[in-house]
Amino acid sequence: MHIIAISINHRTADVALREKVAFKADAIQESHIDLFETKSILENVILSTCNRTEVYAVADQIHTGRYYIQRFLARKFGLEVEEIKSMSEALVGDEAVEHLFNVTSGLDSIVLGETQILGQMRDAFFTAQEVGTTGTIFNHLFKQAITFAKRAHHESDIADNAVSVSYAAVELAKKVFGNLKSQHAVIIGAGEMSELSLLNLMGSGIEHVTVVNRTAERARQLAEKHQASYATMEELENLLVNADIVISSTSASDYIITRNMMESVKRQRKQESMVLIDIAVPRDIDPAIESDMNIFSYDIDDLKGLVDANLREREAAAAQIAEQIPHEIATHNDWVNMLGVVPVIRALREKAMHIQQETMDSIDRKLPDLSERERKVISKHTKSIINQMLKDPIKQAKELSNDKNSSEKLELFQNIFDIEAESEYEKSVAKKERRLSARQILGFD
Repeated sequence: MHIIAISINHRTADVALREKVAFKADAIQESHIDLFETKSILENVILSTCNRTEVYAVADQIHTGRYYIQRFLARKFGLEVEEIKSMSEALVGDEAVEHLFNVTSGLDSIVLGETQILGQMRDAFFTAQEVGTTGTIFNHLFKQAITFAKRAHHESDIADNAVSVSYAAVELAKKVFGNLKSQHAVIIGAGEMSELSLLNLMGSGIEHVTVVNRTAERARQLAEKHQASYATMEELENLLVNADIVISSTSASDYIITRNMMESVKRQRKQESMVLIDIAVPRDIDPAIESDMNIFSYDIDDLKGLVDANLREREAAAAQIAEQIPHEIATHNDWVNMLGVVPVIRALREKAMHIQQETMDSIDRKLPDLSERERKVISKHTKSIINQMLKDPIKQAKELSNDKNSSEKLELFQNIFDIEAESEYEKSVAKKERRLSARQILGFD
């Protein structure tokens, strides 16, 4: 069995291409099943987010498995297979497993160390489990990757430091106010940076946000999209009188908040603190506005310095997490290798216990007058003999799991003891065949 990952992400394709291959939420379950019923695919999980579309699969052959995944994606999105190849990377074996751990831990994200991808990966895995496209390998591997990512985030501060300007703006506001829930924020502008600031504010628990823009319709659209309030630019000064946090990001050539406006606002305000954050270039907030003990003003350079420092902190934490991944891969490989051994050991034990049971049946026939206690003693000692005899063969079988010729040697082992063990691969194939047969019988195909 081979693990394959086909990834279309921010490193392999621009946003215009990534948009073409994003699965719709209402089609993801059907797509899991569609891929699972493809030749060579034994297990599969599909991850589709705003920044990446990825297919993880267990396949019986590398080349056919990889091709059928690429063909599946091409068919789903009306593209040619060569187009899928050009916008994706194909990873196999340890590289595919390493990629899964990197993605789940946030090490492969646009925003290094972000935690949202962990939840998205978990949801993708649960969806695959729900529709029955995972099996022994992925049920173990994805749980391992998710558990590792949770532990990595908990034990490091990789997600604690803001590395986007909009997020850094909100973090600065937190330093002043602590809990933002009861604060009133004003967002000036209705572009991408303004929307990101709005989302970060709401993600921090703030409940009262007003969007202001020169074009009132754009302010309304952004506000209604995220259940916020909106106002016209003419209302800005009145809003500032009661605002606690102001984040401005417009393309205006002149100052939106002038010194004279703020002098008027200060006279009307009480003595509560106010944070002015200017993330526009050119600046929206007049730098001549005088700060005092209650007015905190920051511009893009202040935020950039914070972001750069935080990014260095995240990179250091990411390096520590990355150092742990090879151990996780080795642990996974050890577990996979044992999969071939466990059925052999089970078959050996079952044969031995069958012989013991036949022996006890023979004793019962030849010595029918044995008491229950005598029978239990004999049964206990015959089982003890079997366990002693099996001890060394089982030890040898376990050691074969890490042998480069383990398949051939395990086959010889089975021949010596005249046993047959069904491998996990054979079980996966049988499971898939039973499922496809059931669909045919029920008339789905």
